[in-house]
Amino acid sequence: MCGIVACRMDEAAGPFLIDALKLLEYRGYDSAGVAIRTLDGTMASSRTTNRVETLERQLDEWAGPALSGTGIGHTRWATHGAVTESNAHPHADCRQRVSIVHNGIIENSDALRRQLEQTGHLFASEVDSEVVSHLIEEELLITGDLRSAVTAATLRLHGSWAIVALDAETGRMVAAAHRSPLLVARSARGVFAASDINAIAEFVDEFQAMTDGDVVELGEEFVWTRSGAHSAAPAYATSNWSGVTHGLAGHTDYMSKEIAEQPETAARIIDRLAPMIADGSLWSGLNLPPFERVAVLGCGTSLNAGRVIANAFGALGDVPNSSLIASEASSAIMDPRTLVIALSQSGETADVLRAIDDLDLGTSSLMALTNSEHSTLARRADSMLNCNAGPEIGVAATKTFVAQVITGVAMALSALAATRRIDRDYARRQTDDLRRIPDLLAHAIAASQKAIPPLIEEIRDAQGFLFLGRGAGVVYAAEGALKLKELSYRWAEHYPAGELKHGPLALVEAGTPVVVIDSGDRRIESNISEVEARGGRIIRIGGAGSTIPALGLSLGTAMPGGIDRWGPLESVVPLQILARDLALALGRDVDKPRNLAKSVTVE
Repeated sequence: MCGIVACRMDEAAGPFLIDALKLLEYRGYDSAGVAIRTLDGTMASSRTTNRVETLERQLDEWAGPALSGTGIGHTRWATHGAVTESNAHPHADCRQRVSIVHNGIIENSDALRRQLEQTGHLFASEVDSEVVSHLIEEELLITGDLRSAVTAATLRLHGSWAIVALDAETGRMVAAAHRSPLLVARSARGVFAASDINAIAEFVDEFQAMTDGDVVELGEEFVWTRSGAHSAAPAYATSNWSGVTHGLAGHTDYMSKEIAEQPETAARIIDRLAPMIADGSLWSGLNLPPFERVAVLGCGTSLNAGRVIANAFGALGDVPNSSLIASEASSAIMDPRTLVIALSQSGETADVLRAIDDLDLGTSSLMALTNSEHSTLARRADSMLNCNAGPEIGVAATKTFVAQVITGVAMALSALAATRRIDRDYARRQTDDLRRIPDLLAHAIAASQKAIPPLIEEIRDAQGFLFLGRGAGVVYAAEGALKLKELSYRWAEHYPAGELKHGPLALVEAGTPVVVIDSGDRRIESNISEVEARGGRIIRIGGAGSTIPALGLSLGTAMPGGIDRWGPLESVVPLQILARDLALALGRDVDKPRNLAKSVTVE
């Protein structure tokens, strides 16, 4: 979602801010902007509702006072106010002295705006964030000190915030955080702040993550305060950025590249985890207490991955399990000794973080499964597992779903072996099934790339789709429907196939595309017949003879790959490719779907 970058360098700030913002584009945004201090003590600002490249051109054409090495930048995903240049960040005070960038939501912004307008402040935007710059302006008139002014301003805020404020007159820069991620760092290249380590990792080897209530002056030395008093600085964390390229590597879009990376991603994760499964060491290394049941917590694709993992606990070890939609979890009651697995690709998903605030875990424990070991979720959980998917630029999750499922299933197997719910020989056999997954994914890619393109013209004009599955296949139908909605902007719903006759069958008419995950349950045939009798167009994803023969059952020597326990994981490949190819045929941007963001940091 919204992204923040800030710097103080000896070299020009402009090129750094632009490059850093480009590294945050994957989060999704609808406007962007920068504010850079000039050498004569004024502020140069540029904002756009287009891509970051527009800012780059505007800075190249800058004809005003020389720009310094101190500046702030932002990518915005609209929550308050329309997508306009005036609503884009950075926002300034009345005197154009203080500029701020802000992530989060100021819940009492309307009341604050009225108070500020009554004292003569003039607002230039509709957004909640602008009140922060005016509050700092007021406090600066009283204290004359930027850090004190930011501290006083944040004491008047309700909600969530990650803020960097820049004073054009003095060049001072102050950061503040509460319930929204922000990290700070320094190196020989300069001083930096960002909401995502990826934006600045090329420039720093380590960083410090701000915690709720922190206010930090980003000077030659960092000054950490909380409620106006000096506070201890958090420990340094090491950046694990490896200089991996974010390029397309010959692909036309990032989604295509990331689909293609799934076999290698799966093999890398399995090679790392497999030796620790049967002996229980993967589980014991998490240092979590015994559990009697499992609950998974997540949103969107991560929730679907969690459901696969929960199903694996049940199918493999008869462990009672449930799933919680994070945005609806506040009233959930946790049974004693529940292992709660919170899933978030970024580890910054606001709904998940608020849910763990609200849940009374009691004797239960919280494990984070994320692609970011330094994220807020990872820090707040009792233990964490990094799914190690690597960078994923496309907004619609592909390889992170596969990585979460494999990592979670490996953990489930190890936990069940460690707690003697399954014996080690059984765990080894299941681990052998996990090792089949990279080949199954590779086969699914090849089969899908051959079978799907001829289908697209036939279904291109369809306005609605049904996705069906049975047993372990239902959650993959859910993921397929979600992908098609995200990318093509067409209506798509998923159902357990047995529920078809209890309502959804009314939607089926001649030509209605109905995608069926055929994971071998014999009952699916009667459901297919029901659709065909109404003229629906069946797109069967299954074994030999299917519309898309992508599952391991279709190989010369069948490779179930855990299909009866954690489901047909390779089925996500044709579902991803179907959604992508349809979206491209409709002229959609598959890497940046409308209205969506990669890291959803607001509730």
